[in-house]
Amino acid sequence: MARQLMWIVWPAFIAACVLELLVFALVDPLEFHWSGQTLGWSRQAVYTAAFFAFWLASTGACALSTLLRPPADTP
Repeated sequence: MARQLMWIVWPAFIAACVLELLVFALVDPLEFHWSGQTLGWSRQAVYTAAFFAFWLASTGACALSTLLRPPADTP
């Protein structure tokens, strides 16, 4: 069970790191707006929230692909 969890969480962590780098290379976190108003969060808070959002989305994708893979004994 722990091994399957690592198959899901570790690639999702790497994907979240890459997404974080790509998004924030192009976007300034202080420029975010929500409902027409500035978000009012610090850069570090936006980076942290975005990282966990990316990690959650990537974990869902990795979990789905892991759970849908055929069993090892299938030719």
